[in-house]
Amino acid sequence: MAKKAIQKTRAVKPRKTRTRPKQIELHRILVPIDFSEHSRNALRYAVPFARQFHASIDLVYVVEPTIYPADFSFGQVGFPNVEEELRRRGAQELDHLIEKQIAGVVPARKVILTGKASYEINAYAEEKKVDLIIIATHGHSGFEHALFGSTAEKVVRKAACPVLVVRTGARGFVR
Repeated sequence: MAKKAIQKTRAVKPRKTRTRPKQIELHRILVPIDFSEHSRNALRYAVPFARQFHASIDLVYVVEPTIYPADFSFGQVGFPNVEEELRRRGAQELDHLIEKQIAGVVPARKVILTGKASYEINAYAEEKKVDLIIIATHGHSGFEHALFGSTAEKVVRKAACPVLVVRTGARGFVR
């Protein structure tokens, strides 16, 4: 007589199914603008991102305070009319950029701030709960970089949100 094999059964735990990674949500994208070709290129990257994620774009232009040494006895004197002229021209240029490069594709805001560019950009991004900063880098190196540093580098170091740095001449994403 053949022996019957006795099978042991054990309870199998159900497999954990992998949960999908959370979808990226972008509602607000900040693009610092200094009206250079570099910053215009960063805006070229921002528009498709904003369209894809149904986000708005905040174009931020920072006027750095203009201070001239007038006389050593009085210290440094600022010229408010120079700053006001820079703000006025900046507003016109931002309107032009919004009209030409965004052209109603996505909602856009123009923002003009006064102060140190990297500080103002990061403060604005944190205050307004910006989801992404897309910033251009000019690619300075050597002495010039050591002397002045890079606004993009300072923004990356202190930003409260992700930062996409667009280098001039970069290929991909945008045609």
